[in-house]
Amino acid sequence: MSSFSTAALQSLDDKSRKEIMNFVEAEQSKSKIQTAVHSFTDMCFKKCNKNAPIISPKLDVKEEQCLVNCLNRFLDTNIKVVEALQGK
Repeated sequence: MSSFSTAALQSLDDKSRKEIMNFVEAEQSKSKIQTAVHSFTDMCFKKCNKNAPIISPKLDVKEEQCLVNCLNRFLDTNIKVVEALQGK
C-alpha cells in the first residue's frame, strides 16, 4: 500500500476508508492468484512440453492431455489443502 499516504487515508470518513482498504485487499488477492496461475502454467507447460521446440501454435494431443492432467492434479491438491485448512 505504498502509493497511499497515511494522512490521505486518515482524512477520509470511515466508510470511504473501509471501501478503499477492501478494494486494495481484493486487488492484492487478485495479484496473488495471477502470480500463482502464472507459476502453475509455467510449471505444467515445462513438464508437458519437455523443452521441445515449439513448431506449431496448437498443442498436440499428448501435450493437451498432459496439461489437463496437470491442471486436474493442481485443482485436486488445492481443494484438499483448503479442506484441511478449514478443518474438514
